[in-house]
Amino acid sequence: MPPFAAVLSVLGLVAALVAGVYAVSAAVAPRGFESGPFLSGARPAEHAVSRYHVRWYTVSMVFLAFDMEMVFMFPWALVVASIGVKAVVEMFTFLALLLVGVLYAWREGVFRWV
Repeated sequence: MPPFAAVLSVLGLVAALVAGVYAVSAAVAPRGFESGPFLSGARPAEHAVSRYHVRWYTVSMVFLAFDMEMVFMFPWALVVASIGVKAVVEMFTFLALLLVGVLYAWREGVFRWV
C-alpha cells in the first residue's frame, strides 16, 4: 500500500467520524427551542448585536496599555539587580512614556464618565 493511500484512508475515517457525530447530534437534538442567546431561560433585553458607546473602546485601549506595562515590568523586576542602573533608567523612561499617554487620554476626556 503506498504511503499516500494510508494517509487518505485515515483522513477518510476522520471525515466519516466527524460526519457521524454531526448526524447523531442532528438526530438526538431536541426540537422546538428558539435559537437565541443563553440567559438562563430569560428573554434578552436587547439585540445581541447592540452597539457600545465609543468611550468603551478608548477605555479598553488605556487598559491594554497598562496591561502591557505589567507584562514588561515583571521580567524587569527579576533582572534589575543584575543589570543595575541602566535597567532602572530604561524602566523609568518607559513609565514616563506611559504617563504621557495617560495625560493625553485624560486631556481628551477618556476618563470622564458624565
